[in-house]
Amino acid sequence: MDLFLKVVEITAPVFLLAAIGFVWVKLGFEYRVQFVTRLSMTLAVPALIFVALMETEIPADALSRISLAAIAGYVIATIAAWAIVRLANLEIRTYLAPIVMGNTGNIGLPLAFFAYGDEGLGYAVVVFAVSAIYAFTFGVWIVSKASSPLAMFKEPMVAATLLGTLFLWQGWQTPVFVTNTISLVGQMAIPLMLVTLGVAVARLTPNNLGRSFLIALTKTSLCVIIAWTIGTWFELPDVAFGILVLQLAAPAAVTSYLIAEKYGADAQAVAGLVVVSTLLSILTLPVLLSIVL
Repeated sequence: MDLFLKVVEITAPVFLLAAIGFVWVKLGFEYRVQFVTRLSMTLAVPALIFVALMETEIPADALSRISLAAIAGYVIATIAAWAIVRLANLEIRTYLAPIVMGNTGNIGLPLAFFAYGDEGLGYAVVVFAVSAIYAFTFGVWIVSKASSPLAMFKEPMVAATLLGTLFLWQGWQTPVFVTNTISLVGQMAIPLMLVTLGVAVARLTPNNLGRSFLIALTKTSLCVIIAWTIGTWFELPDVAFGILVLQLAAPAAVTSYLIAEKYGADAQAVAGLVVVSTLLSILTLPVLLSIVL
């Protein structure tokens, strides 16, 4: 009973904040997703990443291991997802990225923070950074077949990750007033991302829910198996292991829908996968959390 209550305490804020965004839209109130998303991804999330990396007290060896584990996890997940999509005769540019790319930002970061505190957030930021670089390089390329991977260096999240890693490596610290300011900006990220997630889900119009459910279930199972295997192989510490499993098992990212919409893939099919996998995560993430805690 104590474990059940702890899991509810950890997961409830994540889904309740998303529910606020969902209800907000259903009540007909205005919510400018483009503005809020730009504010989050350009300012709040980069600030959160930079401060989390600069102030982390996680040993460098553990950070290196989870970085390599995350990279290995996404590479293996990509290969496995490609095989599944081909065997199922689905369109690669529509389904490959959503199966591999989880919502490590909107759901993964808050869940890691509520479950493991600052230590968990530090690990989760690393996995999120790897997934973000993947999303804006290979993820965009597989959908558009045109964009250059060098475009990733224009993304503020990538710059914040590289700068935060440099400060961590050198042991540097910004002046206290600068750190406090950046930290305050970064604190906007988690509530903004969760409310925006609820808004985005409320506005999506899913299609072919039966197929979306099967793909979402396959995605979750595949990513959990890969993360569990990789985490064991790399002998990750308990917190890092739990974070890797939870991050890779996150539901399909809303950014997958935005990328599909922008580059002319089947956006409605991706929308269905995002909605169904997000709803499925209400059941799967608490179960996984109770196992890895």
